[in-house]
Amino acid sequence: MKPADLVLTPTHLRFLGRRFPCTIGRGGVTDAKAEGDGATPRGTHRIVGLLYRPDRMARPADWAVPIRPGDLWSDDTGHEDYNLMVRAPYPHSHETLRRADPLYDLILITDWNWPSAVRGRGSAIFIHQWRRPGFPTEGCIAFRRDHLLWIARHIRYETRLIVP
Repeated sequence: MKPADLVLTPTHLRFLGRRFPCTIGRGGVTDAKAEGDGATPRGTHRIVGLLYRPDRMARPADWAVPIRPGDLWSDDTGHEDYNLMVRAPYPHSHETLRRADPLYDLILITDWNWPSAVRGRGSAIFIHQWRRPGFPTEGCIAFRRDHLLWIARHIRYETRLIVP
């Protein structure tokens, strides 16, 4: 592990010498991730993308991509676009990225089951804003908004998410 790594612990996440409270999936941490299990997958994951809502915040980093109306993420295990960003109209199962609530105002995308997804192994593991302290996610890792923004601004190319 390196200081530039995001390292999950039982009580927080460590990054660049700081500790950040966070929440994980309602299913805990698992070695056998499956679509819909609500678990956070154990392993070392690369950060492969940064999305943000330009109508709600300034661009957090020069590599951030705006979330547009109609941006979706496919979670349909039977479709060829499984675990990829897609655009509306999309008649298959998906998650809306441009949400009414602030959960996805800023999203760090990990390489979990991406870019060549194994069907049923679980779609996107995002790092995003939490609903409230202690409220679990569907498998993602979530933070307080100001902490998430600080983390996004300090991510480096070599930064990895480590879930022991």
